[in-house]
Amino acid sequence: MKNMQPGQVTPLNIEYKAVIQNKIDQKTKPLGSLGQLEQVALQLALIQSQKQRILVDKVSISKPTVIIFAGDHGISEQGVSIAPSAVTRQMVLNFLAGGAAINCFCRSNNIDFKVVDTGIIDPIAKRHKNLINYRLGAGTKNFANQSAMTEIQVEQGLSYGKQTIEPLINSDCSVLLLGEMGIGNTSSAAAILSALTKEPVELCVGIGTGINQEQLTLKKQLITQALARFDSSDPKTILKEVGGFEITQMTGAIIAAAQAGIAILIDGFIVSTAALLAVRMAPNVRDYLIFAHQSEESGHQLLLKTLDAKPLLNLGLRLGEGTGAALALPLLHAAAHFYNDMASFKSAGVTV
Repeated sequence: MKNMQPGQVTPLNIEYKAVIQNKIDQKTKPLGSLGQLEQVALQLALIQSQKQRILVDKVSISKPTVIIFAGDHGISEQGVSIAPSAVTRQMVLNFLAGGAAINCFCRSNNIDFKVVDTGIIDPIAKRHKNLINYRLGAGTKNFANQSAMTEIQVEQGLSYGKQTIEPLINSDCSVLLLGEMGIGNTSSAAAILSALTKEPVELCVGIGTGINQEQLTLKKQLITQALARFDSSDPKTILKEVGGFEITQMTGAIIAAAQAGIAILIDGFIVSTAALLAVRMAPNVRDYLIFAHQSEESGHQLLLKTLDAKPLLNLGLRLGEGTGAALALPLLHAAAHFYNDMASFKSAGVTV
């Protein structure tokens, strides 16, 4: 498969914007009184008009699907997390058994669900209808001392991300929700954020799943050590040096979804890091991103500011798995329903 080029993501056609905004403004409500829901409705209508190449009269939330990308990280051997790498595989098995928080939220919101093994240390041999195998290796290398992966793995990971969502494109999915699982991946995400933005490591690093002060100090030291090995703002170079298999594949999936005209509901810190990488590779991707929530992870606020993003929820979440995205999906349904079904002043005979 050919490498994805930045120019392949088309910016949203703003010629429809005034008509869509007027339709929203003419609903039976004070101007702007539905707040962010109005912005979501506008964005969804623009995205779907772009995909269908006509001005859509109704917005559809069809076949929403969560894809969790799971992979292990060599940096975890340094003790920067509360759990060992074995927990990544254990949680993937939990996802497949339907026992995790994301499974509960998918069931309650009628969301389809898939898990991708991007490179957990010990692969799962048993086949499962919801498991996709796109392994890049048995975990990344310890990026504190060496490159996390090779250039070939980065390119293959971006390609795998695209391949993962091709069935969704063919099944008329209109909203992609992303999640992740990987012990140590907040270290990778923080390193990527610092490398991309040139912000100090201290502003990018947080407690992850709940590490203590000693572990937090070590985490900052190791990331600083890793970033001293190279000096580049190129997203692919950064992925090679300090990235994760799951972050790489999410980046590819985000770019491919935007290329296909699918709205992408972005979860927390790790997924937002992949979103930032995707935007740096293909700036028009930003038009297709909807941000679900503000994570408790400290670097996430910096990430959201960098992406000029206003998240829909702030619930103090820091679990990952795509849980914030799944919880935000009902707001997209609400935005679609008011856009589609709410009466206008004219149709309701209301005079203002």
